[in-house]
Amino acid sequence: MTYVLIPGAGGSGDYWRLLVDELRRRGREAVAVDLPAADEHAALPEYADTVRAAVDGHRDVTLVAQSLGAFTAPLVADHPAVRLLVLVNPMIPAPGETAGDWWAATGHAPARAAYAAAQGRDPDADVDLAVDFFHDVPQEVTARLLAAGGPSESPAVFTRPNPLRRWPEVPTRVVSGRDDRFFPLEFQRRLARERLGVEPDELPGGHLLALSRPVLLADRLEAYRREV
Repeated sequence: MTYVLIPGAGGSGDYWRLLVDELRRRGREAVAVDLPAADEHAALPEYADTVRAAVDGHRDVTLVAQSLGAFTAPLVADHPAVRLLVLVNPMIPAPGETAGDWWAATGHAPARAAYAAAQGRDPDADVDLAVDFFHDVPQEVTARLLAAGGPSESPAVFTRPNPLRRWPEVPTRVVSGRDDRFFPLEFQRRLARERLGVEPDELPGGHLLALSRPVLLADRLEAYRREV
C-alpha cells in the first residue's frame, strides 16, 4: 500500500516531509510529488500527468491532496491503482470550475474575513504567511521552509479550463483543520457537504496540518485505510 501525496500552492513535495517520515516509520510507502508549478505554462492537465506518473507502478494507492491539490487529485483518481482519495483543508472544485473562479464561487473572502473578526483579528488584512498559515507550525519547521523562499505557482493553473466533468467514483474523505485561518472550518464543512455530500473529519491545527500535526494526520490516514 502506497500513499501518493499532492502538495498545494507552490507544488513542492517538501511540504510532506514530516508526514512521509511518519508514514515510513509505520512501514508504509509514501511518495511526495513535486508539481511543475514553476512552469508558467503548466496547468491542471500537466499537474495530473505528473501525479499519474507517480502512481504508475504502485498498487493499492491512497491519494492525499493538500489545499489547491484538490483540483489535481480527482483528475488522477480514475487510475486503477487508486483506492481512496483524501483531501486535506481542500479547495474542492466543482466540475469545470477553474481555480481562479473558485474563490468567488465559494464565498471564500467573506468567510475568511468573518472568522478573522470572530477571533479579534483584522478582517480586512491581506493574507500573511505567518498569520494565516504558519501560526501553529513549529518555529524550526517554519524557518526551514521560509528560508527556501516563498512558493511560486503557475498562473495557468488558475486560468486554463478544468477538465473535471464529474467527481470520480472512488471513496473520498475530507480532513479539516479546526483552527484553519485561511479556510475556516465552517466554510470547509459547507463546501464538503454541498459539493461532495460528506462531513469533514476534524483535527486540531491550522491549514498546514502535515507540518503542525503530522502524527495525528498519519493516524487519520491509517484509520481511513482500515475502513475501505
